[in-house]
Amino acid sequence: MFAITRRLEELSDVRVDLNDVAAGDGCLFVRDGIGLAGRGVAARLDLDGAVDVLRSIEHDTSVEEHGPVAIGVVPFRPGSPAKAVLAEVTVRKSMEHSPTITAVGGDVEAASAHLDDAVRWIAERSSSDAVTVTASSYTIEPAVATEQYLAAVVAARDATRSGNIVKAVIARPIVVTADRPIDVHAVLRRLRATFGSSYRYSIDGFIGASPELLVEVDGAIVRSHPLAGTAPRTGDADNDARIAAELIASTKNQLEHRVVIDVVHDTLLPWSSYLDWEPEPSIVTVANVQHLGTRLEGMLSQPGPSVVELVRALCPTPALGGHPRAEAIELIERVEGFDRGRYGGAVGWVDASGNGTWAVAIRCAELSPDRCSARLVAGGGIVADSDPASELAETQAKFQAMLSAIIRP
Repeated sequence: MFAITRRLEELSDVRVDLNDVAAGDGCLFVRDGIGLAGRGVAARLDLDGAVDVLRSIEHDTSVEEHGPVAIGVVPFRPGSPAKAVLAEVTVRKSMEHSPTITAVGGDVEAASAHLDDAVRWIAERSSSDAVTVTASSYTIEPAVATEQYLAAVVAARDATRSGNIVKAVIARPIVVTADRPIDVHAVLRRLRATFGSSYRYSIDGFIGASPELLVEVDGAIVRSHPLAGTAPRTGDADNDARIAAELIASTKNQLEHRVVIDVVHDTLLPWSSYLDWEPEPSIVTVANVQHLGTRLEGMLSQPGPSVVELVRALCPTPALGGHPRAEAIELIERVEGFDRGRYGGAVGWVDASGNGTWAVAIRCAELSPDRCSARLVAGGGIVADSDPASELAETQAKFQAMLSAIIRP
């Protein structure tokens, strides 16, 4: 394969929005306007071998810092096959550099054609002010009975009380059905408006806005920002501050959070020359909920692992699975009553150097092939002090992120 990378300003004076590049049929991974969007499929790769494929691509570039990347999803269940998309055209935005565009083809002529077509397509879309307005009717139904979810929470709580596990995350799915295809591009724009500081993603009908950084590799630097422990937001500043103080003071939530931090730290440490973390968790707010979060950052020993290796080692963290991992996952699969699939796994990108950013795959929706239905999943960490009714309310709050983006008149 052959790739061409140029600064977008060399080819066009159009200002691009990554959501509009991805539109409804491309790939997207972006946070606060920084990230990438892809169009077309040059190849579908086995994620675990993606770095080797990316390194093998012959590359004509005027840009030292950017090149071909693969965007992928790792399912929840450890060891599951994971795929990644190498897009025909990828537009990237970074904090330090002007936007770039990379085109990939079977040879130099094909890559050049993809580049020319993409620049022309972006220019045409930017000059169009047309907005399609549609209205749909929706139904929302649980995919697993509420009674089964509550029983699963009780089973996990009892397992923690008996000492069989320290924590397990119990989730439940709902299905949104529409009378016409869900407009993915419109959903992505709504997520940008409300959850712009979350990692927003779209790949193969899997869309979402995750507040949680699983792992990022940038040269020798490694970062993670695990979240665990959740409380609602009400829209009233004073009330939200009181709820945040209660969240920080909560023994149950602190225990749930500590388990996650210890496992992420202990997993990354063998690869690191040093690894530092915040001494106390802080409050991370998104539009509808607030979480306990702790930042970790360190330096990887060299030669270091690729970000894909670290994703595989971390996923799923106790924030989505539990601890100990094997025992918690066995319980989850026995009592939840559904296959999580990509929910609770990880989504992100990797380049030829093994760099990349991966978010925990939460606050998400999996669309049906005809896009007339979407499965949403939400869960929470269960420990000895968990209350089933409170856990049900927590999932209801977490569902609002995607429901508010999908169900609009």
